[in-house]
Amino acid sequence: MACLAPARQGGYLDANQSEVRMEYTDPATLSFLRNRRSHPPRMLSGPAPSHDELMALLELAARVPDHGKLEPWRFVVLERAALDRLAPLLAAHAAAQGGDEAAVEKARSAFDSPVIVAVVSAPVESPKVPQWEQFLSSGAVCLELVNAALASGYGAAWLTGPAAQASFAHAHLGVAEGEQVVGLIHIGQRGATPPDRPRPDISSKTTFLK
Repeated sequence: MACLAPARQGGYLDANQSEVRMEYTDPATLSFLRNRRSHPPRMLSGPAPSHDELMALLELAARVPDHGKLEPWRFVVLERAALDRLAPLLAAHAAAQGGDEAAVEKARSAFDSPVIVAVVSAPVESPKVPQWEQFLSSGAVCLELVNAALASGYGAAWLTGPAAQASFAHAHLGVAEGEQVVGLIHIGQRGATPPDRPRPDISSKTTFLK
């Protein structure tokens, strides 16, 4: 008779199953996920990751759920020269939308980061995979890129703002009709670890159906 071990939610686990699960447990990753923090762009400094480092991060970012293997997303990397060129255009964009002086300056300073990766949702025609599902895959890419950068020792944050708006993205970031900037991932050298913010009460957000 197989040896049975108590299970957390009732019932029993075969001891062999428990051993197999423990074999694949990764405490270091669990600890990282439990303690991860996004780093506001104002806390980032140069230098940016090298091209090779950035390509390695993008490869990790692409390891996300992707129903149908459609790859319905792409990357636009904004390096320092591009950011310097685009910053005054972004400030002018904010002003044209009626932003006050503070809003205009906030828009301009949004491009102060060492490097920014625009994750672009680029949906693919599919009879099986709806566009909303493809859009979620793009969002998963954003989080995966942030976590890959953090795990590599960099600071990173996922933001949007005026630069993600369709009018600016189409005019200046090479985003085509039907595409959308899902996130602007700011990456740079990290400073002090930001303080944690209040976290949700998971029990109030969770329903178990029986």
